[in-house]
Amino acid sequence: MKYAVAVLCALPMFAQEAILLHPEMKPDPNAPPEKIEERGKNGAIDRSITNVAQPTVTVYLPKNGNGTAIVICPGGGYQHLAIDKEGHDIARWLNTIGIAGLVLKYRLPGPGAGRAGAGDLQKEAEAVHVAIEDAEAAMALARKNAARWNLKPDAIGMMGFSAGGHLAAMMGMVAPPETRPDFLVLGYPAIPPTIQVTASTPRTFIVAADDDPLVNPAENAARFFAALRAAKVPAEMHIYSTGGHGFGIVKTGKTSAAWTGALIAWLKESSLD
Repeated sequence: MKYAVAVLCALPMFAQEAILLHPEMKPDPNAPPEKIEERGKNGAIDRSITNVAQPTVTVYLPKNGNGTAIVICPGGGYQHLAIDKEGHDIARWLNTIGIAGLVLKYRLPGPGAGRAGAGDLQKEAEAVHVAIEDAEAAMALARKNAARWNLKPDAIGMMGFSAGGHLAAMMGMVAPPETRPDFLVLGYPAIPPTIQVTASTPRTFIVAADDDPLVNPAENAARFFAALRAAKVPAEMHIYSTGGHGFGIVKTGKTSAAWTGALIAWLKESSLD
């Protein structure tokens, strides 16, 4: 598998490099061009990316890393990517606690893909296969560069938000051992319709808000959590009373803002801090 470093001048602050996951890939000349829309308010940067043609990983390495890394999958309903608040912002925060953050800009299978093939895990995977291919390539990239980036190759996890949470959960169920994450962090995830957790599914941390109007978090998170418990996979779940959808690490004053502290404690307990 080949990779190529993209142009550095366009990188967000503190990122070390952006890497093309499939440099040999030739985008469809008839496809609409990639589009970036700024949605931020009050000076906040909150970009939305659509029509991803060239998937990349943007690498953020902490000054004093502990060897753990997380591939970050932004959400957006498989229609767009909330690349800042569920990507670059998360990576920068992870750096403050000694964890490398790898922001995945993945190809988008389109709206409704995460709900396709209900009852058949293989069909569900096929519906989002381009995103899974990019997630697997990102995991392979991280493990290949573990020595260069001072990472522990067995401490590379995946974090996903909303549709990105669906992608991360799918990776925990369908990815082969060489690209399966070592742990999962699922933020208000759009849980897969088909859950086939096994003992090989990685340990998982789940967070959502009970007042989330989009992904029915309490019931869906509980289904995934119950499947993990049945398979004897270590797991922790936090359902906060308020927070809505898409809270990321924004300081909203809602109860969901406590999730980052809970995650730090879980990482420490899991020897991943």
